[in-house]
Amino acid sequence: MNFPAELKYTKDHEWVKVEGSEATVGITEFAQRELGDIVYVDINTVGSEVAMEEVFGTVEAVKTVSDLFMPVTGEVTEFNKKLDANPELVNSDPYGEGWMVKIKVSDASQLSSLLSADEYAKQIGV
Repeated sequence: MNFPAELKYTKDHEWVKVEGSEATVGITEFAQRELGDIVYVDINTVGSEVAMEEVFGTVEAVKTVSDLFMPVTGEVTEFNKKLDANPELVNSDPYGEGWMVKIKVSDASQLSSLLSADEYAKQIGV
């Protein structure tokens, strides 16, 4: 399984890529494999500030719906519109075209509590 070293990870299987005060958020390769074929991504928090570990949306697979948890507190500034028509991008390219939201980070100090790629891999037993 692939866990890019430049990303930070949550225990809830989200990843975050920080660029200045902005960050891109998605779910990990492990998470999308566990969920199976993703059929819908529901995110209605654009324009809202979402606290760390709060739900910012849901992802629906063929057999289940799973909450998406914000890795750090921030304002959701953008939803990946490609996922409306092609939610399967989360399965085929979870760290690229399958990203979910962009946020403006409110508290950069929270980033230090996230997991490195190695720490995340150990947590899930890989």
